[in-house]
Order: sequence, then C-alpha cells, then structure tokens
Amino acid sequence: MSTSRRPVAVVVDGYSAGNFYPAAFAAQGADVVHVQSTPELIPTMAPPDLTAYAENIVCADEGKLVEILRTYEPLCVIAGQESCVPLADRLSEALGVPSNGSRLSTARRDKYEMIEALRGAGVRCASQFKSGDPAALVKWADDRGRYPVVIKPLSSAASDGVFICDSSEEVRAAAESVLSAQDIFGFSNTEILVQSYLAGTEYIVDTVSCDGERYVCGVWQYEKTLLASGKNIYNRDILVDPDSDLVASLVSYVDEVLAALGVRWGPAHAEVIMTDEGPALVEIGTRLNGNINAPFHDVCLGGNQAQLSAMAYAQPDEFRARHGGSVYRKLQSAVVYNTPTELDGVVASVDEAVVERIKSLPSVFFTAVKVKPGARLKPTVDLLTSSLRVYLTAPAEEQLTADYERVRALKDSVYRLA
Repeated sequence: MSTSRRPVAVVVDGYSAGNFYPAAFAAQGADVVHVQSTPELIPTMAPPDLTAYAENIVCADEGKLVEILRTYEPLCVIAGQESCVPLADRLSEALGVPSNGSRLSTARRDKYEMIEALRGAGVRCASQFKSGDPAALVKWADDRGRYPVVIKPLSSAASDGVFICDSSEEVRAAAESVLSAQDIFGFSNTEILVQSYLAGTEYIVDTVSCDGERYVCGVWQYEKTLLASGKNIYNRDILVDPDSDLVASLVSYVDEVLAALGVRWGPAHAEVIMTDEGPALVEIGTRLNGNINAPFHDVCLGGNQAQLSAMAYAQPDEFRARHGGSVYRKLQSAVVYNTPTELDGVVASVDEAVVERIKSLPSVFFTAVKVKPGARLKPTVDLLTSSLRVYLTAPAEEQLTADYERVRALKDSVYRLA
C-alpha cells in the first residue's frame, strides 16, 4: 500500500513528449511513478527526466510488475511513447484501471493490423500488403498497376523508414533498406508494409478521450517537401481554424477510427490525408503528439494534450463537463517548423548568436537545437534528422510568416561544421 495520500499515475517509458506528463499530473494533484520497460534507456530517443518521478521501476517480469504497481493503487497506466502502448494496455487492464484493453492493442500499434481493423469496420482506408520479401512487395505493387506506393515499417514512428516509390526498382531498394535496418525503438524490421499512395493534404488530429467522450485538442496541416530520394519530409505544422468544414470532416472521420480501434481513454495522435474521396488514415498512435510543447499549446490553444490527458484520468467528471464531445479554440495562429538541412558533417560548435537572433523574433516561442557539438549533422531525410524545431505563434498571420521566412534564412548558420 502506498504511503502517499495523493493519487498516483503510472507512466510507462516517458521518453520525448512523455516528459510533459509529470507536471500535468502534478497539476491534478497526483504523484507519478515511472516504469522503464527496458534494462537500459533507449538511446535513440530523448530520455525521461527520472528526477520528475516519485520512483522509477525497472522490472522485466510483467506479473511481478503488476503486483508492484498494485501497491500504489494507481488511477491510470499511460504510455509515454509509441512502442510501449501494448504494455501500458496490458498493465492497465490487469490492474483494473481505466484502459483501452489489450484486445485491439496490436491494431493500435502495428500499422498493417491498424488498417485492416478499419477495413473490417467499414472505415475508408488504404489498400495494403505486408511481407519480409522485397520481391513479394514489388509484385504486389506491380500487380496493382498504379504508382506511387508507400513503403514503411510496421511499428516505427516519426516518419522513420517511410519511402514514396514510383517504380518497382524504387520499391525493391526501399524494402531492402528498411528490412536491413532497425526501427527507432531498436527492433529489427522483419516484415514491412507496402500501401497505396493517398494523394492529398495531410493533417494531424490530436484527441483526448475519457471513457469514450473525446475532445479534439488540435488540428494541424502538415506542410511537406518531397525529396528526390522519395522521402517526404516534414516542414511546417500549421494550426487550422477549428470552425472550418474541413475540421468537421476530419473530426467525424477520426471518431470512426477511434471507435474501430477501441480507443476510449487517453491521448491519440492521428495523421489523416484528405483525399478526393474523403479523409483516410495514414496512422494513429495512442500517445501524445511528438511535437507537443505544453506552454506553447497553452498559448495558442488554451490547453495541451498532456494536461488534458491527466485531467481525463484524474478528474473524469470535470473533463467530460468541460470538454466532452467538443473541439479546441484557436487563440492565436501557430506553426511548428522542423527545419530541413542539406549540411553534412560533425558539428564543431553551435553559433549561439544566431540561435539568439532566432529566439528574439517576435513570434518565436521556443527553439530546440537538436544537434550538439561533436555529433554528426546529416542531410534531412525524416523528422528525426531535422536540424531545429522552432515553435512560432502570433495573433497575426503576417508576423508568423515573416518570422518563419527569417528562420528559414538563418537555420543553417546555427551549426559550424568541423
């Protein structure tokens, strides 16, 4: 039995965006315990700040872990990042706390099973095939007789290993590349996915659910750039007007997706393409948006996904009364800019004067310098290899656009290569 009188939330693998959970639950009057699912921290991800937790539990025996967690009488078990969603589902189910359950965990994690679950529920989705054999993937693409197609890992994130292919030769090369690599969580890609290409503009739809009542806490338009390599890299995420017909259509579709995948509790981060036939899912993760910056979202949206998730678990009646079934308000225009680069080399130093010039721009809220001196800066091929992440918000679109253009001009001057 926990000696604390405060309720306790459990966060599994609170990497990257999961670092916003301790403060969010603290604001709801709850302590937070961390579960580390691997013996060592995953080196490819921004680590959890373990000092923010009451305790860090490392236990490979899942049955024993359940008994350890039971002594805290937790109010929830929540996934801090993508790869631990099934574990968080099993733990929450075993402990009898609010849970999406384990029955559809695979469909909420494996991108092939995800789309098949939508197809089974009659929800619009891509056609697809999976295999560990590049020749079989090429044959499926050729038999369709229509390019481009998309190659991707089954269970990675952050656009890792995603290729848009215009020919059988490109499919084979992409398949061999992905199958020979590990995903960002350190797992080997033994099978991969080929899907029909969804033509249209892509959007983020972020939600938080509380016993089936969801709140849409942000819709963002992805602005992307297609490289000659077949990589479609992220550029800007642009906050969309919530009152538009577009948002209404996206939200209605995502409600179908959440129902098909059994998402009744906690955050979800959906990526949806608006095709000529209507919205179609790229993928969804039952975790926080990886681009979350809680104070930034508080300014432009009046709240943030981590804070809302904590409220859904800790104060469900309040959440439903204030947010159930509703959609965000846009308080200010906002952009998240993941800067691409063609620079290639070891970083000798970061020019702090240039960083300060970026930070001093009127609409720049926060700037993350992603590559440290001594590390290798590589040409951008995905979200992980963008060089900076810059959050901008302002009442006027004109100021936002002007500052974005200024950041574009300055971004490559941040790094001095050896």
